[in-house]
Amino acid sequence: MHDTITLSNMTFFGRHGVYPYEQEHGQRFLVDIEMSADLEQAAQTDHLEATVDYTAVYDAVKRIVETEHYQLLEALCGRITGVVLEFPHVKRVVVRIRKPAAPVPGALDFVQVALSRSK
Repeated sequence: MHDTITLSNMTFFGRHGVYPYEQEHGQRFLVDIEMSADLEQAAQTDHLEATVDYTAVYDAVKRIVETEHYQLLEALCGRITGVVLEFPHVKRVVVRIRKPAAPVPGALDFVQVALSRSK
């Protein structure tokens, strides 16, 4: 199956990190969600019920990133992956989370964690 729906570069403010100052002050997180689903029926019927409601996916991801707290990006990524897989029609999901202000002693654009899971 090669049908996909992608939400790219969603930007949220969250309080995730190992260090207390990361959880206290928070920072920006960038999230990509790539969902594989059979979109043939949606393409033929033009009905929302036949596809993934990406507005609902966005809202779920926003709630997780902005209200829950994790030390590791891997844990945050795993939580989002599990929630997205609960949506009807989603067969596989890839979640990428970027942390531009990661506490790394050197110059870099961001740290990224990516998880891929299937039903």
